[in-house]
Amino acid sequence: MSKAAELAALIGSQTALSNRNFVINGAFQVAQRTTSVTGVTGDGYQAVDRFKTAISSAGTFTLSQAADGPAGFSTCHKFDCTTAKSSLDAGNYNIFFQTIEAQHLQSLGFGASGAKQITLSFYVKSNKTGTYIAELALGDATNASNNSQAYTINSANTWERKTLTYAAQTVDVINNDNGEGMNIFFWLGAGSTWSSGTLNPNVWANTASANRAVGQVNLADSTSNEWSITGVQLELGEQATPFEHRSFGDELRRCQRYYYQTNDSENSVHLQRSYNNLNYYYGQLDYPVTMRSQPTLTFQNASASVLLPSIHTTSCSWGALSRTNHSVIIEAQPGSDAGAYTYTAICTSNSVRLDAEL
Repeated sequence: MSKAAELAALIGSQTALSNRNFVINGAFQVAQRTTSVTGVTGDGYQAVDRFKTAISSAGTFTLSQAADGPAGFSTCHKFDCTTAKSSLDAGNYNIFFQTIEAQHLQSLGFGASGAKQITLSFYVKSNKTGTYIAELALGDATNASNNSQAYTINSANTWERKTLTYAAQTVDVINNDNGEGMNIFFWLGAGSTWSSGTLNPNVWANTASANRAVGQVNLADSTSNEWSITGVQLELGEQATPFEHRSFGDELRRCQRYYYQTNDSENSVHLQRSYNNLNYYYGQLDYPVTMRSQPTLTFQNASASVLLPSIHTTSCSWGALSRTNHSVIIEAQPGSDAGAYTYTAICTSNSVRLDAEL
């Protein structure tokens, strides 16, 4: 076999050499919010960036960015059951997932005869062996079809690589916009509402709920249970390629399109006293990248924030005067007279959090 043929066999017939992974933060390097959250029982973005948890009465977990992984990976995402639920009720579920922006998926060609197959690969480890479900579900497409496939954890507490190829979707078109394009759902628990039907592997359909997670084990049935994942990759074609490792800086900037928070003194926002109203200070915070949409803005520990310089401090209330997907005008109102000082800054013990997640 020629070198060109060997390369083609390695990467598959429809896969680019770079920028081939649709998943952001698939090696779980970036955790802007925090590296560990305890007592998780519900929905939300928890520790690592771009991955969300949805739990409905299916146990309590600690979620963390853990220093573990197969060869070549220094981090993973870990679920650790801390309060068990041995038997799930009908509507209970536990899902770990990422939502991919629709306009990033246009190369799939979904909704036409030339639509392409896609391959999901990842490394997984758990003490609880058995059947798990990895489901792809379209978001803002013309129809919200899904495709569920089972994989098996064969050996306890051992990193295993799983590869699942999903058929081309020739019916449903993924909209070319900044909305919800596709979800990658990793099921970790499913009551009978989601698991009592028939699994139709590798079939895109507007399936009944009961067919989505047939055979799924219950990770919440013991406080001894743990589940870890890393190296998540979704790519064009029928052939899984080696994981596309990106630098931390590259992955961070991709994550900051959806979530960004200031930290440390270099991210302080410098404010200037208003000439029209001396009780207010204003300053512009530019985001490091263009965010997906106009973000929501919150101030961490806002009640403790102060105006500086060091020769004068005062407590302050904070707000946003205007926002775009490029920048925000920060508004500060001191709790007491800030004097004649013109330039000020947000206290470095606090942070501004901007959220444009899907």
